[in-house]
Amino acid sequence: MKDLKASELREKSVPDLEGLLDKERADLYKARRDLVFRQITDTAGLKVRRHNIARILTVIEEKKKGSQA
Repeated sequence: MKDLKASELREKSVPDLEGLLDKERADLYKARRDLVFRQITDTAGLKVRRHNIARILTVIEEKKKGSQA
């Protein structure tokens, strides 16, 4: 898993971003579950996923507000 760049996200459409958001949320859920059952030790991955979700949500809001103005 890698850090998503905001510039790369801005090139995508809103439906693509929403699909990516669903995937990131599912991955975060699985990572948290694996952490509880001690199947992963990479706790930094949780932070990266949370930040990616925040970036995606920010870009979606920017695009929605930009289309209204």
